[in-house]
Amino acid sequence: MDNFSYIGKSVPRKDGPLKATGKAEYTVDVTLPGMLVGKVLRSPYPHARILNIDTSKAERLPGVKAVVTAADSLKIKHGFVETPRYPADQYPIAVDMVRHVGEDIAGVAAVDEDTAEEALSLIEVEYEPLPAVFNPEEAMKPDAPLIHPNNPKVNDPYHNIGGKTATSWGDIEKAFRDSYLVREDKYYCQIRTHGYMEPQATVTHFDHSGKLNVWTSSMGVFIKRAKLARTLGLPYSNVRVLKTYVGGAFGGKIDLFHHEYISSLLSMKCHLPVRIVYSREEVFKASRHAQPLIIQIKTGVTKDGLILGQEIRTINDSGAYHGSGVVVIFLAWGFAMAPYRVPNMKYEGYSIYTNNLVRAPQRGHGAPKMRFAAESQFDMIAEELGMDPIEFRLRNARRPGETLPNGDSVKNFGLTECIVKAADRTDFRNKHEAARKSRKTDSKIKRGIGIGTTAYFGGSLIYPNSSSIIVKLNDDASVSLMTGAVDVGQGCETVLCQIVAEELGVPIEEVQVYAADTETTPIDIGSWISGLTYVTGNAAKKAAQQAMNKLFAIAGEELGVDVQDLVARNKEIFLRESPDRKISYARAIAISIAKKKGDPVIGEGHFRTMKDEPIHPSLANAKGRWTENYSNYAQVAEVEVDTETGAVKILKITTAHDCGFPFNPALVEGQIDGQVSMGQGHILTEEVRVEDGCVINPSFLEYKIPCALDMVETEYLDVITEEYKKDRPYNTKEAGEGYVSGTVAAVANAIYSATGVRANRTPIHPQDILEALEKYRA
Repeated sequence: MDNFSYIGKSVPRKDGPLKATGKAEYTVDVTLPGMLVGKVLRSPYPHARILNIDTSKAERLPGVKAVVTAADSLKIKHGFVETPRYPADQYPIAVDMVRHVGEDIAGVAAVDEDTAEEALSLIEVEYEPLPAVFNPEEAMKPDAPLIHPNNPKVNDPYHNIGGKTATSWGDIEKAFRDSYLVREDKYYCQIRTHGYMEPQATVTHFDHSGKLNVWTSSMGVFIKRAKLARTLGLPYSNVRVLKTYVGGAFGGKIDLFHHEYISSLLSMKCHLPVRIVYSREEVFKASRHAQPLIIQIKTGVTKDGLILGQEIRTINDSGAYHGSGVVVIFLAWGFAMAPYRVPNMKYEGYSIYTNNLVRAPQRGHGAPKMRFAAESQFDMIAEELGMDPIEFRLRNARRPGETLPNGDSVKNFGLTECIVKAADRTDFRNKHEAARKSRKTDSKIKRGIGIGTTAYFGGSLIYPNSSSIIVKLNDDASVSLMTGAVDVGQGCETVLCQIVAEELGVPIEEVQVYAADTETTPIDIGSWISGLTYVTGNAAKKAAQQAMNKLFAIAGEELGVDVQDLVARNKEIFLRESPDRKISYARAIAISIAKKKGDPVIGEGHFRTMKDEPIHPSLANAKGRWTENYSNYAQVAEVEVDTETGAVKILKITTAHDCGFPFNPALVEGQIDGQVSMGQGHILTEEVRVEDGCVINPSFLEYKIPCALDMVETEYLDVITEEYKKDRPYNTKEAGEGYVSGTVAAVANAIYSATGVRANRTPIHPQDILEALEKYRA
């Protein structure tokens, strides 16, 4: 790899000092003259018909400036997915019916919080309660209450089917007949919340020019603008969404959220700024949580441990509306087929409506569940074959150059190297065998070791499918970088600055980012689907290169030489063979302005992933390419289990990762640490508990996420499979979502390694281990 100044270096975060000193402005810090407090009235019923809403008492309360219900809206539906097969299915404010506890009924804007709360209590709503269903397998039964009609394109004898993904290849029946061993297991993964520290918050101002200005904690301003404009009936040009700093998201702030809509509607009604900030209880009881999955997996293998076929059935509880439910059942297929060779496959995924809260993506979006199921079963199969789990994975892992069933190429695929490095560094085989023998000893503390692996996509086709960047050179040769991307904590602004500084040869301190304003920055793909460094980063690279080419053209003309003979260093362009003949960047910019009628030096870059693919792959049959690159991870967990209390202590997580190449190693390691923490919570402690559609543990006192003192020791091993070339687009991979899957699977396998008890449900509580140990000893 070239000797770079910034790429591949652990450059400190651009936003670090602002955040560390408390100067960064979050949405709750936005204050406008005359700003009102907005509050939302919510349904107490999981399923009911709205017979009448009377807001007259609330409207007469002194201090109340506006009250809105569905009667004030255009009654336009929206959805996380809006396609002909899956049209929008949810009103942003309830129309005639509620389908989950906490659904938005009305909004008020008042001069202070107490008045707004009192106004909510004065709104009278008459309901007709309806039968409800909360379990997806119960909701599929023919006698279950109907929440929505079945998707008209799914011909199955079940109820409440929101969507289905079905695909297959090979001959699965023959594969099972030819198998030496066939295992079938069923796994259950819980509802989790995202755990962002900053709750949902929005400030809206419909000003007197007729423009709606929105500051909101989000993962992408352009998708917010599109959905607000459509549901409010405003032209795009009359909606401006602006960046604020984001206090965590993890997939939970993508879609249109109803507080954003209701705040906008209130502001449009009273022409004053309105701020709505969720309480933590509202986040738990009314906002969106991650997808729970039920996974039934059947695998056939040869005596030598080669996978011959897999049959997988997933059921997703999407809640009262689609949310991202029809996406997660599609993605779960991909997370099953990508890392390991499966010559024969039958896959069915169902997204089922229930009267629970709506679901949103969460870091990994189905991968942690699917890999927990598959990797748990891999270990059981390996044990039955008398094979160590490392060897089983190495025999089946995909190799570089293979083509996947959907047409994706895994040209640079580092999974086998990740497995080998992680196993060698941890002395896996010896520790695994020692743990197996120690199960029969009298020691109450048992140690175990387990492995989990993942292949994860980077960037895919989703609105707006591409990113653009503008790089403007200022008079003093400093750089203004304009991007529509939102930094949600991953450090994207720092990485974009690294790329531009590298390409232009300017100090990174002289690159200033102007981000995420739909009125002044170019469109961007958004901070999800793990594509920002790849898609937006390549756009930044192209923009910087275009600006650099303009500087070279000016310098060549001024010096009277061919641009091919010029080189740049330290913000100067000079003749390669005569370094004394040179021109500074600042001089070249001044010449451009003087000779080109004020034209400054500006570079524009645009990048679209999979530019030859017309649309995204089918959510119904999984046909079509998904990504241009897959990252890979192998994680090894070492745990200690107290067999008298069932308590699990994770001693260390070792991660071997192939993220292409790390643009900023410190940021990659930060992503690993964060995901290890999330994986730790997933497998051991976190669960949103729900009774009759109502969350019963709505605080961080009752919902246990790992804290700083719970962080485990981690070690990182690089597997480099890509390069960065200054004159070519790069093809790097994701580093922000896959690791969490490896952690979940590795810890589950390590608990089995230590104790001999196998969990088929997450989280694995101490009492689960104790009960399983009792059966194991019996």
